[in-house]
Amino acid sequence: MEEDNTKIVVIGGSGLIGSKTVERLRNKGQDGLSATPDSGVNIITGQGLANAVTGAQVVIDLSNSPSFDEKAAVDFFETAGRNVLAAEAAARVKHHVALSVVGTERLEAGGYFRGKGAQENLIRNSGVPYTIVHSTQFFEFTRAIAQTGTVGQVAHVPTAYFQPIAADDVADAMTAVALAAPVNGIVEIAGPEKIRMSALVEHYLKATNDTREVVGDSHALYYGYEIEDETLLPGDHPRLGKTRFDEWLGRSALHH
Repeated sequence: MEEDNTKIVVIGGSGLIGSKTVERLRNKGQDGLSATPDSGVNIITGQGLANAVTGAQVVIDLSNSPSFDEKAAVDFFETAGRNVLAAEAAARVKHHVALSVVGTERLEAGGYFRGKGAQENLIRNSGVPYTIVHSTQFFEFTRAIAQTGTVGQVAHVPTAYFQPIAADDVADAMTAVALAAPVNGIVEIAGPEKIRMSALVEHYLKATNDTREVVGDSHALYYGYEIEDETLLPGDHPRLGKTRFDEWLGRSALHH
């Protein structure tokens, strides 16, 4: 028997993960629809939202705050979360899938992660069946991590461990979760290799012929936070992406 194709709305469907997820859903014969301001859907004002989710069985929320500033992030995630979940409840959506960050519960004392924590609480209390996917950092953000700690020709980067993942593997996981039953809890995803953040950044800069010097510093801040070895690591049984960093590096070099 062929699977019925399901209307699956991807909020933030034009972004890094969103565009890859929409493509995968369509490749699997699903009705993957991208909901973005360009397609007339604004999750902050609510414009076009009810229409977009009508008839949808699954909604994947890949929206992200445009700012890492605490107030802006909290306002964004609370407003968007309320609007999206209310529209889903009215449309009787059967599964809300959201992408969040491994370690959110350890970091939500402030800043951007307070926004993510607020978003997750709204989801848990919404009455809509849900799966929250906690992902580690994406390989694609390695350069941005180097930038945040750079002064002159030196990049101060935290020495804490992390286990980053390729965006392609995140999109694979989001697609698989969306097509499965809601777990009403958290699924963790991570890359195949655990490495110190400073070591990965150093490797990346060398591979891209960037002459900056990397200084591993246990007190260097990660988006405003001092992080410990376990802060950004997943628990015991994450779903692992298959792409190793060097493989991704080789592929991404071909696209530059």
